[in-house]
Amino acid sequence: MTSIITGDIINSKKSDPQKWLKALKTILNSFGKSPLAWEIYRGDSFQLEVPPEQALKACILIKATIKQFDNIDVRLAIGVGEKTYESKNITESNGSAFVNSGECFENLKKTTLAIKSPFELFDTSINIMLELAQLTINNWTKTSAILVKTTLENPDLNQNQLAKIFNKTQGNISQGLKRAGFDEILKLLHYYKTQIQNLC
Repeated sequence: MTSIITGDIINSKKSDPQKWLKALKTILNSFGKSPLAWEIYRGDSFQLEVPPEQALKACILIKATIKQFDNIDVRLAIGVGEKTYESKNITESNGSAFVNSGECFENLKKTTLAIKSPFELFDTSINIMLELAQLTINNWTKTSAILVKTTLENPDLNQNQLAKIFNKTQGNISQGLKRAGFDEILKLLHYYKTQIQNLC
């Protein structure tokens, strides 16, 4: 089993691509090398392959990366399944994970993050949770996005250490994480990971 994330930047023309493209490439690079593990195509669309248990965290990190820039957001579809054909380029590989990701992406209407896997009951419950989570995530400010990204990427740092990085007080960090719904996001990530590990 593998998972394929298909994404595209919303309102990509409203922000300087030199800035967000570099940030997007950096975060995608942290999951593997291009073009085998990820590829950007058509200027503002991309595909990324990660193990299923890492897929949601990858999406939250990509969201937090893109939300640092004004006027843009990102749509993300997770497809879980098999990879039956592997090419040197991820966009030319194939299998049910790719099909599920593509179908899920086509069906993103009002939502900007969803999943399609072979496990329908799992999809139903997780997608409701993701819609609720987006009530907070879609409203992250630039500050919230940077704080969430830094905290997720450095799980060993406590709030005092984060405060030093941001040149703020520990109270500021605590309030910032609360506003960003960080504790709830961690619970969601933990729930997702344990469920998907049991299924895959």
